Amino acid sequence: MSTATERVTDALVERMGLKTLVESCLVLEEGVAAAKDVEMGMMMGAGILPGPFARADEAGLDTVLERLERAQREWGDAFEPPSIVRRLVAQGRLGKKSGQGFFPYPRPDPGDQRDTVLLETRDEVAIAWLNRPPTNPLSPQLFRDLISVWEGVEGKVRAFVIASSNIFTFSAGADIKEFTQMSPETEGTELVESAHRFTRSMEWSSTVTIAAVNSIAYGGGCELAMACDFRIAAESAAFGQPEINLGIIPGFGGTQRLPRLVGEAKALEMNLTGNPIDAYEAERLGLVNQVVPDHELFDTTLAWAKNMARQAPLAIEEIKKVSRRADLDDGLVAEAEGFGRTFGSEDAKEGISAFLQKRKPRFEGR
Repeated sequence: MSTATERVTDALVERMGLKTLVESCLVLEEGVAAAKDVEMGMMMGAGILPGPFARADEAGLDTVLERLERAQREWGDAFEPPSIVRRLVAQGRLGKKSGQGFFPYPRPDPGDQRDTVLLETRDEVAIAWLNRPPTNPLSPQLFRDLISVWEGVEGKVRAFVIASSNIFTFSAGADIKEFTQMSPETEGTELVESAHRFTRSMEWSSTVTIAAVNSIAYGGGCELAMACDFRIAAESAAFGQPEINLGIIPGFGGTQRLPRLVGEAKALEMNLTGNPIDAYEAERLGLVNQVVPDHELFDTTLAWAKNMARQAPLAIEEIKKVSRRADLDDGLVAEAEGFGRTFGSEDAKEGISAFLQKRKPRFEGR
């Protein structure tokens, strides 16, 4: 290939890549589709691998912005940088190198990491990145790794976020192939019981837990999210309990937590039909606390986590414990006892003093 031909080819590739990104951003800004859906559409429909957003994140959005500004000067306003690119760069969300662009990217802590779950710590927030792409199936190994991560940080951080390291799925559920190789009476039962202990530990802990659900959360993935204190969902997220289609029932709490969140009738419908619901329906029913654009999911979740990290740990633990009492009378007794324990704490003294002195409290968990 001659030098002139190479220059023409490079220019065409540059123009096509930048124009594809501009048009993809316009579709996103106009609300036609979510970021993940645009990315998937361009990958599967147009054969662009990786998709335009992941490609821009890889190059660095600051670099992409410079290219677009140069292209606008040379080739016209059709290459005007989209407002979302300018905003992300202004916010320091530069793509993979900064840990957040159109999509979030794990930045694991130094040292040894587990095979299926990556741990990242940001001040008083720990992030467990599910890392078995593309679907993050809940295998026995993933459960062991997740439990190990939780046991290592519980009580040492104020908030714990569970997120996915890929854009395709939060978790598609249990790894059926691996489960069929287990003995139902022994290994299967032991796994379910350990999962129950783990999820109950999260529910009773002073550490606040938040699921950042970026996409599909089916079966065990939905149950894992439900075991968290809060669920923040991307617009393209979906929730479902499809176990009925396999002739089995949810085993990680789906028959118990789902009715408590969405009501008995809707939970029975979801568990007996296996039909999923989208993020906005999940929010309307109470399964999700907030729905945000795909590219805002991780930053919004971190904002929730940082806000929770400023609250009094002892009060958080007591509120979580008494709020989950099934019987009202038992719950009121537990509430009274919990109030007494927290009212006499150092955190309560600090909180009251800070309120009277019109300053922010500094809670120590005592």
